[in-house]
Amino acid sequence: MATMTDERIRIGGIEVRFLLEGEQTAGALAMFEFGVEAGTKVPAPHSHDAYDETIYGLEGVLTWNVDGDLHDVGPGEVLAIPRGVVHGFDNTADVDARALAVVTPGILGSAYFRDIAAVLERAAGGPPDPAALAEVMRRHGLTPAR
Repeated sequence: MATMTDERIRIGGIEVRFLLEGEQTAGALAMFEFGVEAGTKVPAPHSHDAYDETIYGLEGVLTWNVDGDLHDVGPGEVLAIPRGVVHGFDNTADVDARALAVVTPGILGSAYFRDIAAVLERAAGGPPDPAALAEVMRRHGLTPAR
C-alpha cells in the first residue's frame, strides 16, 4: 500500500505535495496536490513529450493556457493536457486555488519541484537563472516553450 508524504515543496506562490510517486505505482502514474496563491503568475510555459497531465480543480480557479486556448479550471472541473502540448497556468483571481494533478505514466516526481525550488533559493529573491531553470526542466522531461 502506498503512503503519501507530508512534505510540502514551496516554489514562490505555489506549494506542492505529492500523494503518489511513480515508484509507488510501478510507474503507472504520479499524483500531486498543488496550491497557488491569489495573483500568482507562473512564467514558464512548457511541454512534456513522455507523459500526459490531467488537472482536477479543488478550490478557486486556475486559468490554463493550453496550446494558445484559455481554460478556467474550478472545483470539480477537469482538464486533460496531452503530451507534447505547450501549456502553463496562472491564478489571476483574488482567492487562492488548489488542484490535483495526475501524470501518466508516473515520470514526473517531487525531485523536479525540489530542484526548481533550489534554483529559486540560489537567486536569493532576485530573478532566477533562466539557463539553470531550463536545465532542471529538461533533466526532468519538460521542454521550456521559450
